[in-house]
Amino acid sequence: MSDATEGQQQGQQPTRSARKDPWELPDVSGLVVGVLGGTGDQGRGLAYRLARAGQKVIIGSRRAERARAIAADGLLGPAGVEGADNAACARRSDVVIVAVPWEGHAATLSALRAELAGKLVVDCVNPLAFDKRGAFAVRPPEGSAAEQAAALLPDSRVTCAFNHLSAVLLQDPAVDRIDTDVLVLGDSRADCETVQALAGRIPGMRGIFAGRLRTAHQVEALVANLISVNRRYKAHAGLRLTDL
Repeated sequence: MSDATEGQQQGQQPTRSARKDPWELPDVSGLVVGVLGGTGDQGRGLAYRLARAGQKVIIGSRRAERARAIAADGLLGPAGVEGADNAACARRSDVVIVAVPWEGHAATLSALRAELAGKLVVDCVNPLAFDKRGAFAVRPPEGSAAEQAAALLPDSRVTCAFNHLSAVLLQDPAVDRIDTDVLVLGDSRADCETVQALAGRIPGMRGIFAGRLRTAHQVEALVANLISVNRRYKAHAGLRLTDL
């Protein structure tokens, strides 16, 4: 018996050398990804990038005809994206990205609790408000949009990711690479690795595990700062972590 195995049997933590390589991620190419709010800028951009990377994607909307019309347009049509109403989108997908406006977040998820049961849900909604001084973060009673999703969807596996991406870059067919990191948060490491792998399918992106769901507020709130950066410098800034 090796020292590492004996130590684990005695209840000790495995040594650093025995731990899994954090860059070893699962094959997610066969997963169907649904995007609730796929008719909006952020959702449509994510759907386009994932489909362009070879992922099967379905966008959802409250009205199926609107989703199908957006899915057939000049951006998503060539990428092979399908459209459906929100319930059908949730039922037919393995992973569901929530990209709805913050104002409709709770109502949308509450109505889809049954359809989202057992699904991996990726919340990328940022609770923000705006006044004359610009954007600022709003803190929901649950702590964050992602934690609100977890509270509303007790039978789903909720993660937080894709919060800091520029909708403009996502939707620009002339942009081949988006060099940015995607912070992924969640309480299941396996679920986080699935989301990290999905992010990594988009050229230039890296999915980075960034903590448990209880820390999602900081990630969501940072978008207010990025909005200020982008307005000041007329840019589409994202995040890139150093020393990784």
